[in-house]
Amino acid sequence: MEGVRWAFRCGSWSPTRAEWLLAARCVQREEKERIGQFVFAKDAKSAMAGRLLIRKLVSDKMGIVWDQIRLERTPKGKPVVANPIADAGHQRWSFNVSHQGDYAVLAAEPGVQVGVDVMKTSRPGSSSIPEFFRLMTRQFTEHEWNTIRARGSEWEQLHTFHRHWTLKESFIKAIGTGLGFDLQRIEFHTSPLQIPQAQVCTGTRMHLDGEEEEDWTFEECLLDQHHHVAVALSRGAAPAAAAAATAAEEEEAEREHCQPGLAGRSRPLKFTVLSFSELVSGAVPLSEEDPAYWESFEKKQEAPTRQHNQP
Repeated sequence: MEGVRWAFRCGSWSPTRAEWLLAARCVQREEKERIGQFVFAKDAKSAMAGRLLIRKLVSDKMGIVWDQIRLERTPKGKPVVANPIADAGHQRWSFNVSHQGDYAVLAAEPGVQVGVDVMKTSRPGSSSIPEFFRLMTRQFTEHEWNTIRARGSEWEQLHTFHRHWTLKESFIKAIGTGLGFDLQRIEFHTSPLQIPQAQVCTGTRMHLDGEEEEDWTFEECLLDQHHHVAVALSRGAAPAAAAAATAAEEEEAEREHCQPGLAGRSRPLKFTVLSFSELVSGAVPLSEEDPAYWESFEKKQEAPTRQHNQP
């Protein structure tokens, strides 16, 4: 069964009253309340899109009726499906969501660990790029910093920084260890040097505690010229306490720059950008309409003011 890669462009979504109230009716009450507490509309829209993406996946692929889906969170905050899979014709999927910049994204696979992260390249809000890099020194290895600083302009360096960050975050989210994991333990050897537009590349390799991990595949792509996405995929079990490598299940594929992803798949999956109508297709409201929810949303400022976003 083929996996899923979905994206929703929150940044350009200006929900109508009908859209926002419908979205609010189609998520669980506690999630609706949590989303309503965001100060900025940008964050509320991203969080709402993330929950709708998960519910669409569970409804479409796991065979659970939309209004019967019960989502809970692990102690680390990762969303999980609480419903048992009663239908033998369906199986439980591993899924992960991320939202940052202008997009919310979801990656999912049956029987495969998945982590996903999206980052928009934007200038630091209160410091120069060199100062920002200095503050982030401990997050990357010497090899990774050499790769980042080898790029020409400061903007290209920042773009490469965010590429590495999505790779690290996708792995951390796949193994589910949370913020306590030492990012110096993982090191990425990126390939190709620059990701071509409209392609999904799987040439990047990860080293864990100095040893190359052969059981992990990393899909990288650009949603647009500013948004990097990385998807971490593993057929093995997560390392115990994320401390050791799992046994490789298959021989290492030939290391091309942009090559096939998971075994048995001719090429890695591209992200499909969904419209709002596609996002809520098949949705069944869980509650009555709440006009006050729209009134509260309408009063929110879109986002905090920043001086610099792009070059």
